[in-house]
Amino acid sequence: MRAAAICAAIVAALSPLTTTAAADVPLVLRQPAQTTPRALAAATLAVARAGSRLVAVGERGTVLCSDDGGKSWRQASVPVEVTLTNVRFANDHTGWAVGHLGVILKTDDGGLTWVKQLDGVQLAEVVRTAAGSDDAARRDAEHLAQDGPDKPFFDIEVLDPQYVVVVGAYGLAFATHDGGLHWSPLPVAAANPKRFHLYGVRVVGHEWFIVGEQGMALRSSDDGATFSVMALPYKGSLFGLVAADSGTLVAYGLRGNAWRSADRGQTWNRVDLDTQVSFEAGLTSPKGGLVLLGQTGDLYVSQDDGRTFARTPTPAGALPAAGLSVAPDGAWIFASLRGTRRVAAAH
Repeated sequence: MRAAAICAAIVAALSPLTTTAAADVPLVLRQPAQTTPRALAAATLAVARAGSRLVAVGERGTVLCSDDGGKSWRQASVPVEVTLTNVRFANDHTGWAVGHLGVILKTDDGGLTWVKQLDGVQLAEVVRTAAGSDDAARRDAEHLAQDGPDKPFFDIEVLDPQYVVVVGAYGLAFATHDGGLHWSPLPVAAANPKRFHLYGVRVVGHEWFIVGEQGMALRSSDDGATFSVMALPYKGSLFGLVAADSGTLVAYGLRGNAWRSADRGQTWNRVDLDTQVSFEAGLTSPKGGLVLLGQTGDLYVSQDDGRTFARTPTPAGALPAAGLSVAPDGAWIFASLRGTRRVAAAH
């Protein structure tokens, strides 16, 4: 099971929903992450580069920063104590992290300090305002308000310091065009009426691609104005997408499943990886290859535009891996349920 999905199942243990009657807002949304040496060994779910800095996010609002390629880490200042599931940067300074309870955080100093831009309480009001006279959308907003701030976000696509897309549980999908000052719901409900979880989003040119639960795969060819279902011949969960420099897409997910499209999602072909291990993350390497991270910590690397992948065992093998990045010196940086790990790249 995907690390973020595991975290969703145990969120009550990691982030207890203590509330006050007056505010009706979970305490973990109102108090900062605890600063403690134990955070350096906390479970992490994602890691990304902010220029030469590495930034990892995980349980109880933990954000860790490294300026020496992942050899040592320090804890960042975070205004919430909820589990964070993903992090991405637009440049050396500006980035976003998302997590449970509808949290969206932003940093402008490379991950050292963060501010909350949105949470699950505010989310319902955003949807209600955007609904206008649309009865179905207004009902969705009421359901969000009644459910409370319980829904996590899972993935982020950062196009530039102003333009960001986030997706999450029960069909949540939002975008901002002004650096997060305002967030708006994306019109995905018609193409995803069962509100399947959305786990991954990538934008290639003017086309947007979203994948999720039970083979859900969506595409927009008009910069997110409308979405349609892609005919992907797979009904298992897809946890993410990686895009090659050529525009080729590889969607990856449960039990070693990976699907390749070289025509912007029109057709998909299964990639034979000869494994039953689920894939947790993917990236385009600095050398242009595609890399998939197996749940056990092994890497699967393609140098032929995603047609074939070669398994590359690493010393991180047998690690419950969740996220992957590359240090400035080429070392692999793993986010895992046992903390961050640095593994020197083979030469």
